[in-house]
Amino acid sequence: MANLGFFQMLRKYKELIPLVGFVGCAAVGAVSSSLYALHHKSDVIINKSGNPEPWESVNPNKSQKLVTINQEWKSIEELEKVKKMMK
Repeated sequence: MANLGFFQMLRKYKELIPLVGFVGCAAVGAVSSSLYALHHKSDVIINKSGNPEPWESVNPNKSQKLVTINQEWKSIEELEKVKKMMK
């Protein structure tokens, strides 16, 4: 069994095909979820030197969740006052 190639082993032991399929789908899902978080989430930071305070560029009117049901997003008045004072 040690000398069999991967596809030869799958041809010999056909009961492993669903297992390989499920593990492959889980791996693809994990990688795609990680890439989605890297590119679309504001709390994930890749380049710390380019933007040392990324939380200041988050739009409070935009939902940060993957799924939002019946929730309204309003800007926070105190946050807007602080931003105006800092500029």
